Amino acid sequence: MSQSKETVGGTLLVAFILCVVCSAIVATAAVMLKPKQTAAKENDRSLNILQIAGLYDDNKPLADQMSQVKARVINLDTGKFTDELTVAQAIDPKKLARDASKITKLDSDSDKAKLIRRENFGVVYIVEKDGQLDRVILPIRGYGLWSTLWGFVALQADLNTVIGLGYYQHAETPGLGGEVDNPKWKALWPGKKLFDGDEVAIKIIKGTVDPTQAGAEYQVDGLSGATLTSNGVHNMLHFWLGQQGYGPFLKNLKAGGA
Repeated sequence: MSQSKETVGGTLLVAFILCVVCSAIVATAAVMLKPKQTAAKENDRSLNILQIAGLYDDNKPLADQMSQVKARVINLDTGKFTDELTVAQAIDPKKLARDASKITKLDSDSDKAKLIRRENFGVVYIVEKDGQLDRVILPIRGYGLWSTLWGFVALQADLNTVIGLGYYQHAETPGLGGEVDNPKWKALWPGKKLFDGDEVAIKIIKGTVDPTQAGAEYQVDGLSGATLTSNGVHNMLHFWLGQQGYGPFLKNLKAGGA
């Protein structure tokens, strides 16, 4: 009986020690790998920004190419550049959401992108040439069918014409909503117009756009078999380009008052 107890006790002790040792190894590995993971995440963000903005050259170092892109923090309520937060503090909406003073809760009528809450600060990316605005890259996100889609839309200096649109993170169904990654669909975006006057006019339509019809410059083909994902893209663009998103900033930037 005593020997049985000692055996059980010894087994539990060995298991406990093994758990502690394994936990220590995992924790140590996580701490040691964090800088590499952070660097990889930053490189992926940079790559997506450059590709969507039509600036990427695979023959040049990524860091050199990003030197032409300036990250700036904006206050989404005022639509102006701000020094209230650094780029590092404002770049992650999930971190901002932990501080109730830095978010705005959205009601059902205004929450087109199904975000529930919107950060009060954001990071935008500005490219200038010869001292003049050349293009602007705006982070966007919103809910599709199964997931939140995270991406960017890049605009020409007129702040209306699309250079490119793409997503770097989502969990939509491969072959359906996952077609947001299809190069053929992404190739439909360059040259499209986002605004008709002051109104957000871009639309994701069912079927194929007829380029001979009036208003075709504001329309993009829907994703075949993925209506809800298409609606998600449409809704997030209308949210982020509207008053709750980058609308005030784009107006200020166009007027030279950002």
